[in-house]
Amino acid sequence: MTTKTTKTSKATKTEAGLAAPTVPRARALRAWLVWTAGFLACPIAGVVGIAVAGRVDGPLAALLGGLVTGAVLGLGQALASSGRLPKVRWAVATSLGMGAGLLLGAHTVGYGTTMGELAIMAALTGAVLGSAQAFALPKHARARWVWALAMPALWPTGWAISTLVLGDSVDKQFTLFGSSGAITVTALLGILLHLLLAQPDTTARSSATTAATQATPNGDPS
Repeated sequence: MTTKTTKTSKATKTEAGLAAPTVPRARALRAWLVWTAGFLACPIAGVVGIAVAGRVDGPLAALLGGLVTGAVLGLGQALASSGRLPKVRWAVATSLGMGAGLLLGAHTVGYGTTMGELAIMAALTGAVLGSAQAFALPKHARARWVWALAMPALWPTGWAISTLVLGDSVDKQFTLFGSSGAITVTALLGILLHLLLAQPDTTARSSATTAATQATPNGDPS
């Protein structure tokens, strides 16, 4: 009887141990899918930015367009973050970073729209924007500097993809890349966000330990 009970308790412990990671993995996948669906904030932000400031063909248009686009984008990202990003701080940081970054990037390339010019503009925009957002990450974020380093690479990627899809339409001097580039950049940022904000899931471990303890005679987990 004792041997049978011991085998049962060990099996229960094993099942609980295997089941424990399932909850955080499912939660992480769900959060990533919601975040990735938030790519729609990019084209919406771009439309609002161009409607308010017009084409990015001068310093004022670049600054104003960047501020407006960044505010809409930041709010959209915060809403799609499943509560992981502070709405106000993230929206303000994204607005300021996008405004200053787009002004710097667009002015540096003379407001040009060739593939090379867009790549330089995007890298500079991403550098400023990434730094601003890195400071706005929650306090428990790990290695927030990785976010700042990733943005100068991801922002040109978004512009490159959109340029290949939109072709000559980029000549309209948008403030932000379109949906084709947005979904790629957003999906990759979602993975990075999870890695930087991931915390040990003590709830699942506690539940597994409790289940194993209850299944063992006299509550002895050994």
